[in-house]
Amino acid sequence: MSADSTTPARWRLVEIWGDTADLGHLAWSIAIGIAVSLTGYLVASRVLMSTVGTPELARAYAMLAGLGGCVVSGLICAKLFTPKREVIEGAAADPRWREEVLAELAGEQGDLGSVDDLPPAVVREMKELEIHDLFASYKPRARRTEGAAP
Repeated sequence: MSADSTTPARWRLVEIWGDTADLGHLAWSIAIGIAVSLTGYLVASRVLMSTVGTPELARAYAMLAGLGGCVVSGLICAKLFTPKREVIEGAAADPRWREEVLAELAGEQGDLGSVDDLPPAVVREMKELEIHDLFASYKPRARRTEGAAP
């Protein structure tokens, strides 16, 4: 067995709408989506042409069947192709990375404000998510260096 078969092929991954997808699975998903939705549309169109009074109404209902086929193909693809991402929770995350994210968030919003100003329900949820202490202890670099200066 070669080393290539045990390591993931990064060149096959692509980012689409902020998510990571395998190109092969993406191609199969598109093919499945086209096949199922088009089959649903064509079958419904043929059946409805003989039962519905006007061809326009039959086509409209057939399009609804095609949209239903899109939902069905989405369910099929969700079962066939598992997610490629790995979510790692725990204390293994680098604290500097968290600080960079908070600094970026503060830069976008202007200031993060104080955790003391939040409603009790939000504070309780932050504690459940174990991010309360992270936001409570955050001080922007400018304020930290000002406070540290003699």
